[in-house]
Amino acid sequence: MKGIGISIFLGLAGLVSGPVDARAPLTCGTSNSGDCVLEAIWTAASILPTQKRDRLVEPFLETVALSGDADLEYAWRQRLKAAPPAPLGETPYARQKARLAIASGDWDRFLSDARSGRPPFNIGRPEIMAEGARLARDTETRQRVIDAMFDLAGPPQTATGLDRSFEQADFGHVLAELAMEACDLAGFDRAVALTAEPDSLRHALWRSRITGDARPLSARILNEADAEDTRHVRSALDGYAPILERGYCP
Repeated sequence: MKGIGISIFLGLAGLVSGPVDARAPLTCGTSNSGDCVLEAIWTAASILPTQKRDRLVEPFLETVALSGDADLEYAWRQRLKAAPPAPLGETPYARQKARLAIASGDWDRFLSDARSGRPPFNIGRPEIMAEGARLARDTETRQRVIDAMFDLAGPPQTATGLDRSFEQADFGHVLAELAMEACDLAGFDRAVALTAEPDSLRHALWRSRITGDARPLSARILNEADAEDTRHVRSALDGYAPILERGYCP
């Protein structure tokens, strides 16, 4: 059920049973952008079947927690009748491997191994290189890693499906994330062109962190809601999380 109109969608959301308290009409003109976009995301989740919606509660609340706003997190946990979060898990695989790869401090070797695909870069090379860029000791080293990533990704492909390079799409995704974190709009647009879904909601939200306002995307979050598939909500959460955690670019 995609492309449903906002007014109709909000009417449906109000009928959904379970931990939903959709506020209609939903407007973003004057409300706090965090409240507004989070409202849109949860309203989009509200038309999912109960079991699927329930599986989104913790990812949603984990995203809210990134804001560092204890009152906001408490309000949502009360509203969704959710227990306090579990302790954080272990360090992600890519960061572990990146730390091992740069333990010697030899960035020439890091880049040589990455280009050749030697372990640990034989699995998850784009993600490990991206973590290496984040761990770089200075901006020059970080840029060397990013330049190598663009070189390995190659020029944007026009192929689709199984004919396109999945590693290029992965490089594009992590490069877009790095550019978003660095508030680099030109680098972001260059990277997104390499991805499999340059016009995705996740990327649109990431771009809005750089350009300064996610609120207009609330309408898209609602209009593209899917009554069966959780991927739309997860994409919205992934896209909005860096804004909650880092704020907008200056």
